Amino acid sequence: MTGFEPVDIFQGILLCVGQLERGEANLENQYTRLVTRTGNMDAKKVLREVFETVPMNWRGIGEIPKSGWKLSEKYRAHDAEVEFVGVGGEPTKESPLCKSGLVLQGRLKPNQCPAFGKECTPEHPLGAPMVSQEGACASYYTYHRKQ
Repeated sequence: MTGFEPVDIFQGILLCVGQLERGEANLENQYTRLVTRTGNMDAKKVLREVFETVPMNWRGIGEIPKSGWKLSEKYRAHDAEVEFVGVGGEPTKESPLCKSGLVLQGRLKPNQCPAFGKECTPEHPLGAPMVSQEGACASYYTYHRKQ
């Protein structure tokens, strides 16, 4: 994790190279002058007041306990799902051909999905990783990775 100044980015790269050389993969904080281990306590206090954690269904992965937020009771009057009945709660429907959950979890490379480049393309995406150009499947598709 780094700041946005050139020196921060270069230090972040240096930390990553050090981890690669040691055969490690860890979260490291290069931005210690502003980001502390305890985080921003004022922001955390506001988040705890405004939101409560809830189980969340993640496209391609399924439900993960305590991974989502919804407005707390105190702020429920500002909740669009309450104000405009029927705008939320629609479960996403995944294609049985799509293995995006395995791609998102790093258990499958995009081009190992049977639908990749056939039924699933950037023009007709079946799963989240093919929807935007930043997605793993879309990147593989664009840059023609074969391995």
